[in-house]
Amino acid sequence: MNFFRHRPLGLSTLALLITVAGCSSADDSASAAVPSPGAGVTKLCRELDRVLPSKVDDQDRRDPEPASALTAGWGDPAIILRCGVARPSKMDDPEADGVEVDGVGWLLEKQDDGLFRFTTTLRKAYVEVTIPKDRTADGMAPLVDLASGVKKAIPEGIAD
Repeated sequence: MNFFRHRPLGLSTLALLITVAGCSSADDSASAAVPSPGAGVTKLCRELDRVLPSKVDDQDRRDPEPASALTAGWGDPAIILRCGVARPSKMDDPEADGVEVDGVGWLLEKQDDGLFRFTTTLRKAYVEVTIPKDRTADGMAPLVDLASGVKKAIPEGIAD
């Protein structure tokens, strides 16, 4: 995916998009499948885990089960981060929507169950953040809170 060929959405546009979408709630079980990337990406993801904020969107960190340095969560229903996920096939779609938040590019995907999934673009590891319906009122606030850690831990480039 060439991130810069996609239409960037502003904070107000995304907030409106999420509000109007009428999403259904996500899985409230606070569980997340743990990715299984190679050693290099795992090292980057462990560094990301070390620098992640204790709060996202004013919600305390509550990591999902099973416990892993490759996953993190905040709040209930949980905003879930998974580091080292596979490259989403949607990145091949020239019509895919992308956003840039505080210097981090993200692919935006609305899921059938109503949650929104964001996956980093142009980074050495793919980081996925899912935001359930009950956490979308603040638009991209979770991505704003996560941007600093992503920039510190995951270098710019193309993931393997």
